[in-house]
Amino acid sequence: MDTLQALTLVLGTLAVVTMLAPRLRLPQPLALALAGVGLTFVPSVRELPLEPELILAGFLPPLLYADAWQTSWRDFRRWLRPILMLAVGLVAVTIVTVAVVAKWFLPELPWTACFILGAVVSPTDTVAVQSVLERLRVPRRMTAILGGESLVNDATGLVGVQIGVVVALQGVFSWTSVATQFAWVAGIGIALGFVFGFVFTLANRYVRDPAVAFTVSLLAPYLAFATASVLQVSGVLAVVVAGAVVAWRVHVIAPAARLSLRASWAQLTFLLNGLCFLYIGLRSPCLISEAAHRGGGLWQAGLAVSAAAIATRILCCWPSAYLPLRLSATLRQREGGYPKPGGVMLVSWCGVRGAVSLAAALAIPMWTPAGGPFPGRDEIVACTLAVILVTLVLQGGTLFPLVRLLGLRDDGTTAHEMRAARERLLQAGIARLDAFCNEHSCPVAVHRFRESMADELASLKADDEAERMRAAQRLAVSRDVRTAVAASQETALLRLRDAGSIDDEAYNKLLLELDHAMVDVARE
Repeated sequence: MDTLQALTLVLGTLAVVTMLAPRLRLPQPLALALAGVGLTFVPSVRELPLEPELILAGFLPPLLYADAWQTSWRDFRRWLRPILMLAVGLVAVTIVTVAVVAKWFLPELPWTACFILGAVVSPTDTVAVQSVLERLRVPRRMTAILGGESLVNDATGLVGVQIGVVVALQGVFSWTSVATQFAWVAGIGIALGFVFGFVFTLANRYVRDPAVAFTVSLLAPYLAFATASVLQVSGVLAVVVAGAVVAWRVHVIAPAARLSLRASWAQLTFLLNGLCFLYIGLRSPCLISEAAHRGGGLWQAGLAVSAAAIATRILCCWPSAYLPLRLSATLRQREGGYPKPGGVMLVSWCGVRGAVSLAAALAIPMWTPAGGPFPGRDEIVACTLAVILVTLVLQGGTLFPLVRLLGLRDDGTTAHEMRAARERLLQAGIARLDAFCNEHSCPVAVHRFRESMADELASLKADDEAERMRAAQRLAVSRDVRTAVAASQETALLRLRDAGSIDDEAYNKLLLELDHAMVDVARE
């Protein structure tokens, strides 16, 4: 019963904090982490079995898979250079820089543990950043780069942790063995991703039931991650590549299942992301208390590592943003010219670390095969927590005012592309309808449907401003009428159910049809 009460309280807190965070002008991740700290005062919540494997194996695969689905792969290819410089180059520099700083402040810490610490804190938690950027509508170039970075840097960072732990357990370091291990872990992980991506793309061709389609889509990241874990390769890369392949062939999924999938995945990712930040808050007091018993030197090291991680990102972002473009006109043309300084500043400040880093630190083995304690594990966990808290409060808490101060705005690229695409779709639809009516006798309703499409096309493309306004007005009236009709039908349907004329099953099926109609009207 205590566990049930704890879960009820956690879910209730997630819902309430998510609603209150915008009103309190707090970033949602920071508000949830603070709420998690508050929940530790409830004994039943404090005693929940929160294992780091739950984050790495339970939460991370579906979150990465969902990110791969939502990523624009056209933008990913266009800005591949800055994405890889952040997700691979910056991760490598961060690992080395953090390792040197950690060794300076904690001389007793083995070099292997220092590098593991660098790998643990190298991946950023872009979920904390995206929740702010989506509300403020910054230029697409920035969101594409940050989103692409989030897909890859988890893989590079966790691969670094995986290799570092193996080296620490074996007690032998060799550049040849590290390179071989990296090639195996990354290469086989990518290959697995392609295999599972093609397999589940094939399955999507034959699955029509929305519930089964969601089950299959949820199975994909877990199966890819589990298989990679058995082979001791990168599960993150396997999941990301599988998600990318399936997303590229999303059109093979039946329309009804596709609509249901998007809604189901949006709800699932909201829940998992929220629980991840509550997890940070729930684990923080205990870890802080443990670190406090080890003296102030450990916290000084934690603050120094935090400063090193933040400074490294800022110092690396500026030259990597401009120098390659200065040297190559081809790159400059492909990436749309030089980025604005405000955009570079924003990317350099989006270095929040989150639950993945904490879970990776806590998942480090406590003991070596020889029976001794894992070298430097406590220091790694304490410094990781310090980096998470510092970046979450300092960087995550200042993103709102920073974006407003820099004056960043959506450049309208996506809206322009959508407008042009709508014109082409309407033209194709009108042409097919005309061809159909030339071959068959069409009822009046079909001709009215054509008039509606023609009005929508005119509202987008007509040369005469007055004609565009008249077409837009006719569409607005049509939407108002359809909304009023649907509302009236919903009221009549409710009366039929309450009067006992139809049962609940029939009511829910008909209500779903009306809901789809209302959604279609709202999207127009």
